[in-house]
Amino acid sequence: MPEPSESGLLWQPAASQEAIVQRAALLGYLRNFFSLRQVLEVETPVLGRYGITDPHIDSVGARASFLENGGWLQTSPEYPMKRLIAAGSGPIYQVARVFRDGERGRRHNPEFSMLEWYRPGFTDADLMSETADLVCGFLGCEVPARIRYQDLFCDHAGIDPMSISTEALQAKSAEWVSGELSESLGRDDCLNLLLTHEIEPKLASAPPFFLTDFPASQAALARIKGSGRHATAHRFELYIGGLELCNGYWELTDPAEQARRFAEDNRQRRLMGKDELESDPNLLAALQAGMPDCAGVALGLDRLLMLKLGTTDISDVLTFPAERV
Repeated sequence: MPEPSESGLLWQPAASQEAIVQRAALLGYLRNFFSLRQVLEVETPVLGRYGITDPHIDSVGARASFLENGGWLQTSPEYPMKRLIAAGSGPIYQVARVFRDGERGRRHNPEFSMLEWYRPGFTDADLMSETADLVCGFLGCEVPARIRYQDLFCDHAGIDPMSISTEALQAKSAEWVSGELSESLGRDDCLNLLLTHEIEPKLASAPPFFLTDFPASQAALARIKGSGRHATAHRFELYIGGLELCNGYWELTDPAEQARRFAEDNRQRRLMGKDELESDPNLLAALQAGMPDCAGVALGLDRLLMLKLGTTDISDVLTFPAERV
C-alpha cells in the first residue's frame, strides 16, 4: 500500500493496478453472466427518502434541497428493486454503491459495491444454485455444500441454537463479552456473537458452503417455514474461506407481515437506544399491489474480489477506502 506523500495526503489509490484490472474484469463477467440468462440490468437511486429499520444496520443521512426532511444513502437497492419486480420488470440485477455507517474494518468499508438480483419464480434453493454458478465461475472454486444453521452451531459451538435456553446462551456468550453485557443480550444477539467470534474463525479452511435454515427470528425479509420454536427462515448465506459473501431470501410478499416486521425492528431500535426510522411506504404499497413470488440475493463484490486476489483486507481491493476519500 502506498505511503503518505510529503504533504501527508493519502492521494494515491490503496488498491494495486492488478486489483483495479480484476474489478473491471469482474464487472464484465457479471454482465455476460446475466445477459446469457436474460436478466435485465437496472439502476435505482442511491439517495432515498427512507432509511432502513433494521436495528443492526445504520444508514448514512444525507441532505438535499428536494428532500424537506432529509434523506438517506441507501444500504441496499432492495426496496426499489422490489418495486420494479412488482411493476412487472421480470428478472433484474444491479451493481450498486451502498453505504452503512459505523462499519470499518478489514472486511468492512462504509461505502462498498453490492451485486443484487431478483428471480421471479425462483425459490431460495433455486437461487443458491444460480449463486453457486456465478461465484464458482469467477473463482474457480468447488460447488458449495448446504449446511443447516442448527448443524453448524452443534458442530462448531457445541450448542443447539433451536433448543438452548436464553440463559444458557447468555452464559455461553460471556466467554466473549463481559458477564454484565452478556446478560443484556437477546437470543439473536447471542447467536450472532457466537457465529462471528467462535464459529467463523474456524471456517477459514472449510470448503465453500451455504448456511441455510436460519431461526425464524432472523428471517429479515424472508419467508418462514414451520412453526413454533423450530420454525426456520427461507434464508441463506454463502461462506468461502470463512468469509460471508452473500445473503439471500425466498422473499416475503405479505404486506401485513412486512409491516409487522418493520414495527418489530423499531421496537428493537428503541430497546437499543436508537432512533426509530419511518418504514418505506413505497415498498409496502408494492407488496400490496402484488409482488410475484421471487427469490433475491445481495452479494458483496469487494469481498468476492478479496477472495479472487487472496487478500484478507478490503482496502486492498478499493481504490479509495474511507481514510482516502
